[in-house]
Amino acid sequence: MSRPTGPPPATGAWQEGDPPGRRQWVTLRRPLWLEANACLPEVRLAYETWGTLAEDRSNAMLVLHALTGDSHVTGPAEPGHPTPGWWRELIGPGRALDPASWYVVAPNVLGGCQGSTGPSSPAPDGRPWGSRFPILTIRDQVAAEVILADTLGIASWALVVGGSMGGMRALEWSVGHPDRVNAQFLLACTAASSAEQIAWTVPQLHAIRADTGWRGGDYYDARPGDGPHRGLGVARRIAHVTYRSEPELAARFGRDHQDGEHPWEGGRYAVESYLDHHADKLVWRFDAGSYVTLTEAMNSHDIGRGRGGTATALRRVRARTLVAGIDSDRLYPLAQQEYLAAGIPGAGSVRVITSPYGHDGFLIEAEQVGACLGELLAAIPGHARGGATATRRGSVPRSSPL
Repeated sequence: MSRPTGPPPATGAWQEGDPPGRRQWVTLRRPLWLEANACLPEVRLAYETWGTLAEDRSNAMLVLHALTGDSHVTGPAEPGHPTPGWWRELIGPGRALDPASWYVVAPNVLGGCQGSTGPSSPAPDGRPWGSRFPILTIRDQVAAEVILADTLGIASWALVVGGSMGGMRALEWSVGHPDRVNAQFLLACTAASSAEQIAWTVPQLHAIRADTGWRGGDYYDARPGDGPHRGLGVARRIAHVTYRSEPELAARFGRDHQDGEHPWEGGRYAVESYLDHHADKLVWRFDAGSYVTLTEAMNSHDIGRGRGGTATALRRVRARTLVAGIDSDRLYPLAQQEYLAAGIPGAGSVRVITSPYGHDGFLIEAEQVGACLGELLAAIPGHARGGATATRRGSVPRSSPL
């Protein structure tokens, strides 16, 4: 799709009247009580599916997206979907998640902005929730997904897959609902958000809330160019630095100047232009209110809260588990995945994805991620599928950059 022109909209959220794309919806018509002792009287989740659900419902997989992802895991950019699928190399004929064998379900998270109930959605009075939208936790998001599974008639998932924020939700599924997850793939995530991970989000949240277009979270009637896109763009710039690695940025950009102009001549550093580009893309397809809501939900993540600590909570997992991390990830370092693998019964050694791309390697290194999925699927009794097998730490082959 062509790049938008003109001033950015107040929100990049999908809104009623926009093309539905490949989305389906489930409306959870009973109130959803949240950990913050607040209530969402009605919740709607957008989701996409691939494949056919078996009569015994044994082939259902749940794929969970990261912070600024959505239900569009695979497929082209098209009306209703501003970007191509974020894991499009992993779903399709002959790929790790083959719709010929599996029924793949990917919801847009509660609090998101691509069809599911979130700050940009209408509240019962018809106006956007905005500042009235309650605080969410990862557990609240999974509680909504449990009702989605119930609505679809899926008593248990053959596999739950997630990276980054999606990995947090996958882990919450297997700890909070151990009888409903048969296998799980946890990628580039942690048992609890660390002080440093929370610290990285603080300036992002401040940037959005300091934007004069934020208006306390009630900006949805603003004209194009008057919403909180500047603060959202700053937040994206900060976050994107944590998603990549220092060696990759050094190799790609060094101290180069964009278009050969020195900054003191009105130009930009090449790496500055790169961050500007990613900020500009996000403000057209995402919502600042959802960014705040989901970031705070990630900060809430602590699998051991109220469960006797993380070690005790991890021992509740019954699912066959494979944990993987990226060797250059400075946001969710490998030590956090090693802790998960050591604490979850039967998980074995962490699988290491070798990549120069940092945390974003979980999205970019499709060949290695697919190999991990192939290894896990081959070990599921009665569900063995073809595919490469990943090796253990230190010997995962490097794939070509995509």
